[in-house]
Amino acid sequence: MSQQGNRYFIINKPYNMVSQFISPDKVHLLGGIDYDFPEGIHAIGRLDNLSEGLLILTTNKKVTKLLFQGEIPHRRTYLVKVRQEVNAESLNSLRTGISIRIKGGGNWVTTPCEADIVEKPADLFSHPYERKEYVPHTWLQITLHEGKFHQVRKMVEAVHHRCIRLIRTSIEDISLGDLQPGCVREIEEDRFFEQLKIDNWRS
Repeated sequence: MSQQGNRYFIINKPYNMVSQFISPDKVHLLGGIDYDFPEGIHAIGRLDNLSEGLLILTTNKKVTKLLFQGEIPHRRTYLVKVRQEVNAESLNSLRTGISIRIKGGGNWVTTPCEADIVEKPADLFSHPYERKEYVPHTWLQITLHEGKFHQVRKMVEAVHHRCIRLIRTSIEDISLGDLQPGCVREIEEDRFFEQLKIDNWRS
């Protein structure tokens, strides 16, 4: 624990869980994870309930501004399973920029990003609602430096592919590694900011 008492965690958020501890709706909450989180904990860079993977939790209220509202964009990597086979033209569109509808109306042309067709990781967990593997599909790895609302889902939809699974695997140098769904890892403060490549966190 730091001198200020702030603490930092990552979790592997399971499918069908919202990135909140409190909600008026009947949904699966972060509080359902079997871990004694400290008071004042909250999620940074939320994932929607159908998305999975790396979620940062902290008691430090400055992290959102430092990570997502600063001048330097931060790298985020996702594994994405889409319906049908992705061709070279669609892959190039994802890489070079594509128009998507954004929250509040209007269109946004995404900035160039990394997008590659990959094999499904051998140790990747599944969830009960995942389609059978024999249904035609493609696994993509997409790395962005921006994060519009539902951006990855909208990007693959813009090239006529439905997103079946979306798993965030890393933010900068913080990665899931072998962390299993629903599991938690605490990170020491200096290492947390070092891995996120944030230098001005003490100011």
